[in-house]
Amino acid sequence: MCVSPRSSSPWRIVDDCGGAFTMGAIGGGIFQAVKGFRNSPAGMNHRLRGSMTAIRTRAPQLGGSFAVWGGLFSTIDCGLVHVRGKEDPWNSITSGALTGAILAARNGPVAMVGSAAMGGILLALIEGAGIMLTRFASSQFPTGPQFAEEPAPVPAPSFGDYRQYQ
Repeated sequence: MCVSPRSSSPWRIVDDCGGAFTMGAIGGGIFQAVKGFRNSPAGMNHRLRGSMTAIRTRAPQLGGSFAVWGGLFSTIDCGLVHVRGKEDPWNSITSGALTGAILAARNGPVAMVGSAAMGGILLALIEGAGIMLTRFASSQFPTGPQFAEEPAPVPAPSFGDYRQYQ
């Protein structure tokens, strides 16, 4: 079971898979729209039709590829959190490397090593940027007001205390 601040294991995997599909489909749709528009024959009608055809044929495939990557990454990450008992950047880096290696397994061991290195490096850069951003943001906002010294509280006089008038 993946004990994560985000959510529990099976739902986190499904959520990451769906988020990756959405990101891949939207990003791929935008990219394919531009590509289909540029590669179509002259004329606005032909270009718009080519753009829509490219989106319909290629964007779902890109979304599916992203979903496979996201689901596999999340599954490995949850497994590492369960096995290691802690959640730290090393889980994400290792998950990126293992995901790259598994997805390149059909291309042979050399491709697996290259994809694992790229996945690990990419996730290390992402995790490092996140840590740097967190440190930068936390240094911008101090933890609380910094006073030199708090004044001592003045005791309130009671009703029957006549010493205050002497």
